Amino acid sequence: MAVTILFLGPLADMAGAESKDVEAPLDWAGLLEVVGSDVADQLTQERVNIACDGRVLADKTALNAKDGDEVALLPPVSGG
Repeated sequence: MAVTILFLGPLADMAGAESKDVEAPLDWAGLLEVVGSDVADQLTQERVNIACDGRVLADKTALNAKDGDEVALLPPVSGG
């Protein structure tokens, strides 16, 4: 199986896709490697969060996604 990475909002535009399947397991370093430099730069900023299987990680560098997990990259929320 694999880990599915979901690119939300402007991160999807940067990645050129809404999702990507990658080989499991997936940790922080592996995530930064597979998402491309533009998205990786955004992920290192505090304002971008990561959720693994629906739970926002308090420490995104502790990512440890396993087979079948879904990792969502959450850009800052804006609105009016």
